[in-house]
Amino acid sequence: MENGDPAAYANRRADERVAARFEVRFNQTQDAARALRAYSINISAGGLCLLTRKSYDVGSHVRLSMAIEGEEFHLTGVIAWVRDEAEAIGVRFTDMSDEDRARLQRVVDSFKR
Repeated sequence: MENGDPAAYANRRADERVAARFEVRFNQTQDAARALRAYSINISAGGLCLLTRKSYDVGSHVRLSMAIEGEEFHLTGVIAWVRDEAEAIGVRFTDMSDEDRARLQRVVDSFKR
């Protein structure tokens, strides 16, 4: 596996990702004075890829809110990777309830139709 090869990373994902664009809000207490928003590129039941101009460090913890297909989600995650040149980050969801995971999987499945 070569470093930086996107195809190499695809094989590590346990959940299928689908292309989806929706607004994501960051709920950081230190950023409470300004609402941080980003837009998704793709999502799976295990995480998502976002476009954002704010820089994040791999391993940083984030709290996200998003409304997708009429479903509201409030999730926590960790920054799994950062592509500064593309202004993109990957977030792996953490501490997700079985109910939220099932709801998110239904939303992901709806994008595949």
